[in-house]
Amino acid sequence: MSANTTITEPEVTLELAKDHGLDEHEYEMIREYLGRTPTFTELGVYSVMWSEHCSYKNSILEIKKLPSEGPQLLVGAGEENAGLVDIGDGLGCVFKVESHNHPSAIVPYEGAATGVGGIHRDIFTMGARPVASLNSLRFGDLDSARVRFLLDGVVRGIADYGNSFGVPMVGGEIYFDDSYEGNPLVNAMSVGIVKAGRTASAIAEGAGNPVIIVGSETGRDGIHGATFASEEISEESEEKRPSVQVGDPFAEKLLLEATLEVIKNGGIVGIQDMGAAGISCSSSEMSAKGKSGMRIDLDKVPAREEGMTAYELLLSESQERMLVVAEKGREQEIIDIYEKWDLNAVVIGEVTDGENVTYYKEGEVKADIPADSLVLGGGAPQYVREAEKPEYLEETQSFNTDSLDHPSDHKEMLKTLLQAPNIASKRWVYEQYDTMVRTNTVNGPGPSDSGVVRIKGTNKALAVKTDCNGRYVYLNPRRGGQIAVAEAARNVVCSGAKPMAITNCLNFGNPYKPEVYWTFKEALAGMGEACRRFNTPVTGGNVSFYNENPDMAVFPTPVIGMLGLIEDLEKHRMTPAFKQESDVIYFIGADRRGLGGSEYLHTIHGLTTGDAPEMDLDFEGRLQVALLDAIQQQKVNAVHDISDGGLSVTLAEMAIFSGRGAEVSVDELGDNMHEVLYSEAQSGVVVTCGAGREDTLENHFSEQNIPFYRLGTVGVEQDALEISGLLKVALDEITALYGGVIEGAMKQ
Repeated sequence: MSANTTITEPEVTLELAKDHGLDEHEYEMIREYLGRTPTFTELGVYSVMWSEHCSYKNSILEIKKLPSEGPQLLVGAGEENAGLVDIGDGLGCVFKVESHNHPSAIVPYEGAATGVGGIHRDIFTMGARPVASLNSLRFGDLDSARVRFLLDGVVRGIADYGNSFGVPMVGGEIYFDDSYEGNPLVNAMSVGIVKAGRTASAIAEGAGNPVIIVGSETGRDGIHGATFASEEISEESEEKRPSVQVGDPFAEKLLLEATLEVIKNGGIVGIQDMGAAGISCSSSEMSAKGKSGMRIDLDKVPAREEGMTAYELLLSESQERMLVVAEKGREQEIIDIYEKWDLNAVVIGEVTDGENVTYYKEGEVKADIPADSLVLGGGAPQYVREAEKPEYLEETQSFNTDSLDHPSDHKEMLKTLLQAPNIASKRWVYEQYDTMVRTNTVNGPGPSDSGVVRIKGTNKALAVKTDCNGRYVYLNPRRGGQIAVAEAARNVVCSGAKPMAITNCLNFGNPYKPEVYWTFKEALAGMGEACRRFNTPVTGGNVSFYNENPDMAVFPTPVIGMLGLIEDLEKHRMTPAFKQESDVIYFIGADRRGLGGSEYLHTIHGLTTGDAPEMDLDFEGRLQVALLDAIQQQKVNAVHDISDGGLSVTLAEMAIFSGRGAEVSVDELGDNMHEVLYSEAQSGVVVTCGAGREDTLENHFSEQNIPFYRLGTVGVEQDALEISGLLKVALDEITALYGGVIEGAMKQ
């Protein structure tokens, strides 16, 4: 198609609006905002900006109920591209987690890669240098060839983009369950550090200030990516491959360095990443925030393909692009810096006094829209959907696990659990990632409860963790939401950090289904309760609805990205591995009761049923304070929280991570050994202390009214883990079983 070809835009009708994902009410809202029928280009802009992915129209009223204030927050939730937390020493931490689920279901390599690129841009567009990456992944049954294809593509996409970009992968989580068949979850998190006074804002203000597009050229990839992410996966989804973006990590690396230099140099009024909805999103959101207008000449946008229409240029989600508003008269300084880094930097418009964003192409106005009418928090629609408690909960929550025929061979059960993909080592995955680039990684993926990254120039470190057990949320949405926050907080405490704040990625099914919306509301209510108890406000995040395959919705999966701060890295950093022979092993925490929602039920009995594990938020809070005090006072040598697989797996992992055996007795923990060993009841940790320091540790927890039980010692039998009267298993055997599961499956 030549650049001079005249294209006739289709007539805009209600049917065309519905084809764009808008309903009749929304179409009439648009006509009311404009005072006329929208042009085809305007319809396209509204359709992406009012998609769930951009507007959160079905979720924002519930999200607003989450706690979002605290003295540690430097910006409020949703005010900028990511959260910003004060970590002292004149530094702030910028962090966020987002989803790229739907693209990854269709084109796993590109979908995952561009998810990594997009989340890093959200960090450095605020002036922060990314220092760590994490992810949270969900797939179907690993026995499925399709699942293995998706896993391979997603992991390679994350690895190739992240390794090339040069940010270490320090942690993450992976779960496998039939509920994620056909609709994997790919959530990426980025963490950055910025000096005070070096942050940038996503705002447009100052009439006459030039607007500059920087970075890569604009192509036809990713058009309607935002609306694609706002509908269910179906057999027709394969036909929407053009909605998946294509990334270039080397261009992003240049964009990172140029952008940080530009922000440091000054002359910027505002800057925003071009992610979902492309130019239409960045221009309208920046204008609405600054209560300004903007005039954009689309003919000046560097295009990768000939003959691109205004509609295509505005909706393209080509990667590695940003929109900059410069101080008038300083635009050339900015252009020169980007061009020095071999990147496009072109003035395409200016800020105006009005309230509209106006887009020109070939001298004609193609769209003229009030900016505020497009954006979240402005004129975008907001809904409360019908909610109804799912019928299955009555059956699952009343299930009596005592009715099951529990096997008596605990040795074989432990070996089976250690080979469950949800528990087994994820080494095959994380060994593909560069975990040490930039040389600040202290605790990396694998044998650690959270990732730990040194803050150069200080004695401090960041502890970061992604966490959620969707099975718990499925069985008890409110308690599952509480547990997601509590376990993420407990994980960073186990590494020696104080929990500071969270970001979240809310992965759910179709919100128009009453059972899904009820689950969503309940899960967020539970998250809010936990955040208030732990003083970890929500800094922002992402909502991903419509995570369904043709047969079912995924387990509700509100992934938590937790940020913690270690005040003294040398003295307070903690790991789970047994440290030395004759160290004394203790269980600290709540009773081991209940098997509902456990990996034991799922793996040994093939059941996902029962109520979610027990959770007492007040006790959990007290446990975390007491445990962090013990770590900071150097009263413990090793710490590991009890989660998937229960106490038996926790003890086995501590032995595997260290290469040291142990001999323990769990008789004091209860009469039901299946619950004692395999319950995933919350608020439990295993710790060790040096021989001769037992009184110090016991007095510490006794004074804070936290139950403790002496279990045994490390290294009595160097080559075995023995739980007295129940099992004895060779350390070499369980290490091999634990380490080879995913690698073996991927060789099929």
